[in-house]
Amino acid sequence: MTPRQCAWGAVFGTVASVGALTYAEVALPAQTLLSDYALVPGGLVPVVIGMLALAAACLCLAYGLSLIEPSRSAATRVLLLAGAAGLMMSAIFPTDPASSDVDSLTGEIHRWAAALFFTSLPVAGWTLARGRARSPRWNAVKAMSVTSAVTLAVYLAAHPASFTSPWMAGDAYYGLLERGVVLAEMVLITVMALATYQTRPTTRTAATPAESAEPDLPEQLAA
Repeated sequence: MTPRQCAWGAVFGTVASVGALTYAEVALPAQTLLSDYALVPGGLVPVVIGMLALAAACLCLAYGLSLIEPSRSAATRVLLLAGAAGLMMSAIFPTDPASSDVDSLTGEIHRWAAALFFTSLPVAGWTLARGRARSPRWNAVKAMSVTSAVTLAVYLAAHPASFTSPWMAGDAYYGLLERGVVLAEMVLITVMALATYQTRPTTRTAATPAESAEPDLPEQLAA
């Protein structure tokens, strides 16, 4: 795959994920969290497709970065692979219903796998854009990274499992905040892919035979 194909693969994977999860939202009975749609009839397939498509987007982006900036993007690629792994684990291990406590092994794995995805993506975006020259594309990556991180922090504070949730009546809208986190990270992946596509691949130039022989010319003239 070329860097351009990787970038568009990440974009198309994100769009496919949006379509699958939007179908669940529109066609199925309303659920508190997106993962809960997998527990209702007809909801498992779109949720799994949505998660795996987004994981594929992360993998495409990581591979594209390995072609363009193999050294500079190492940390970003590790974080993207972690996010993809979290999504795949979330797809394999279903969640427990939002109305009950997490009391099963699959539910616990799903919770921590989702946490891995949610936390790795904002950091991946920030490490990718850190130290770059100011430009609209890298400013957009930084802005979406911060937006994703802030939205995630508010979601965690509002989650019923958090001690701060009662203070902010979080149980009334934490499902909406979760959707905001997912949407922000989908936009972040797309912005990262488009910014990466505009980055020139790192190339190494080898010295030509004439250049390698040039230092010896003074000695030859002296002789």
